[in-house]
Amino acid sequence: MNENVDATARSFEGATRVTQDIASQIADYSKRSFEQGSKTMEKLLTAKSPDKAFEAQTEYARSAYEDYVSHATKLGQLYTELAQETFKAYQDLAAKATPVR
Repeated sequence: MNENVDATARSFEGATRVTQDIASQIADYSKRSFEQGSKTMEKLLTAKSPDKAFEAQTEYARSAYEDYVSHATKLGQLYTELAQETFKAYQDLAAKATPVR
């Protein structure tokens, strides 16, 4: 009985790890976005001319877009990995539950 419980727990370790990676990526992205927005706001408030303010805003838009695309790509890969790990966990569980004839 304990062997089945241990095997089941081990089969879900991969999905748990990937879920933790996803949460970490989201937290990191949120932190970076907030810091980037704060720095940009500071640049906008201290800009000496409209040209400098426009330059800061343009740089922020470019950087935010690139960071978002990178983040979305990474999350897409992690969600694919999560699906694979979850499917593998259920396959392993079904294999253990199916009697061998």
